[in-house]
Amino acid sequence: MSAFSEAALERKLSELSNSQQSVQTLSLWLIHHRKHSALIVSVWERELRKAKSNRKLTFLYLANDVIQNSKRKGPEFTKDFAPVIVEAFKHVSSESDESCKKHLGRVLSIWEERSVYENDVLEQLRQALYGDRKVRKRTYEQIKVDENNCSPRSSPTDPPQTTDLIRALQELENAASGDAAVHQRIASLPVEVQDVSLLDRITDKESGEQLSKMVDDACMLLADYNGRLAAEIDDRKQLTRMLSDFLRCQKEFLAEKEHKLEIVSGRLQILKHVLTGCFAVPWSLPKRLTGREADHFIICLNFIRRFRPAGFVCPDGGTSHQMLVLV
Repeated sequence: MSAFSEAALERKLSELSNSQQSVQTLSLWLIHHRKHSALIVSVWERELRKAKSNRKLTFLYLANDVIQNSKRKGPEFTKDFAPVIVEAFKHVSSESDESCKKHLGRVLSIWEERSVYENDVLEQLRQALYGDRKVRKRTYEQIKVDENNCSPRSSPTDPPQTTDLIRALQELENAASGDAAVHQRIASLPVEVQDVSLLDRITDKESGEQLSKMVDDACMLLADYNGRLAAEIDDRKQLTRMLSDFLRCQKEFLAEKEHKLEIVSGRLQILKHVLTGCFAVPWSLPKRLTGREADHFIICLNFIRRFRPAGFVCPDGGTSHQMLVLV
């Protein structure tokens, strides 16, 4: 593990890329040097503001990884990031597009689910990201317009786009659980780092230091892989939610179309029946139609009026509750 210095930190932040491997590798290095957490956070904030817009989100990904994975070793980073994280969210959100804000929203959702910060800090983060969205009173006409434009079967959440599902599935093709190279490295770890009974073999300082270095390297490898697996689990949970929402919306869409098909098929049958009677022989319909029959009959009546078959007479101003007279 390389020694810590402010210059080394600045260099590593400048080399930080958007890849998961890059973020987690630097995160492990920072957690290892957590005794410098105050300086690390200060440099992180300074470099965040200097970074180009397309790299700012990566800095927040790094902060997210450090905050969550350092909690098991101590509260240093959680405390030191707290005074600056709200302004960092505001800064990144102000210079980002809607796609980037969705990623910020996902980070915030994870922090809320895992109670990374107190409610007052989380509320400030929501304000920083979404602004002060107060519900405004709407007029009766606006409410009616919304009701008319919304399907009664609509869901409060928008279904994911097909392209989002494809992208999420493609990202999982290179997931940590399928990394054969790392599997091989873990399987090839020296037996000395796995069996504590072999500690008796240490006979001098040199062999002790050598074993200590082997253990540190193994811990780095396993911690890195563990972080990648944790991220993969989150990604798979997110994909599961996306697929569930997509499937639910498709089922609702199918049910709606089947319902419309049933209505149209019924109207078609009535239309066929009426047309058959109208075009065959003159006749009168000695029945008053009500309810759905009346609605269907009006549709058929309007269709027949367009073509005016011979012998058909419809009283002016007639309704579905009046007789249809054919003479």
